[in-house]
Amino acid sequence: MTANDVAPLLPAPDVLRDHCRALAVLDAILCPEWPDRYFSFDADWAPGEQLASMRNGSGDEYSVTFTPAGVYLRGFDHESPMSPYPEDRVWPGLLDEVPAALRPCAEEPAFIDDGLPAVTAALWRLTTDDQWHTGTVDLPPGHPDPDGADWLFQSLTDRSAEAYADFATDYYEVPVDLHAVRHVLALRPLTTEVVRTLNPDLTLADLTDDLDEIGYPTA
Repeated sequence: MTANDVAPLLPAPDVLRDHCRALAVLDAILCPEWPDRYFSFDADWAPGEQLASMRNGSGDEYSVTFTPAGVYLRGFDHESPMSPYPEDRVWPGLLDEVPAALRPCAEEPAFIDDGLPAVTAALWRLTTDDQWHTGTVDLPPGHPDPDGADWLFQSLTDRSAEAYADFATDYYEVPVDLHAVRHVLALRPLTTEVVRTLNPDLTLADLTDDLDEIGYPTA
């Protein structure tokens, strides 16, 4: 599955933003140390912009930039044959069709390395669009996941509580309560019980700064 296959599986921007917020809160509870988290969300990334991100600690990542003009989704799989670094160029066609209003997202310095955007998969959606778009590219043949989109964006296409619980149980090596995950994915205000269920060593007060940065609703 490539970015073209991912596009119809992505929800509307507002739904995606809420889901990304919830993922960030779940990770904040399970992993209090920010540098070790898989998912994060910055509700004040830039004036009028918000940023959701994923980093797996092995060089793979994605970012979702929410702007007044629309949303830009970037993925980078460091083992992808479409990585810009072996040939010192972005894969032909990958970013050529990004709308002018979202070009600054594609050229964001925070996601440029050695002068090149760290990107193997890209999708976007303007506020006037009714669907997600990708560039017109010739994919490298003979590769089951050429741009990394299949696994990079799995948490965004399968937004079930079961999917997150399975991921977190494996990644953080802790048991994860499905009812508590559903509570957070529904963006219901956190309670002490929900926090303790997911992490007995954490209190609701411990999450004050995280909830503010993420923009998660409070009671």
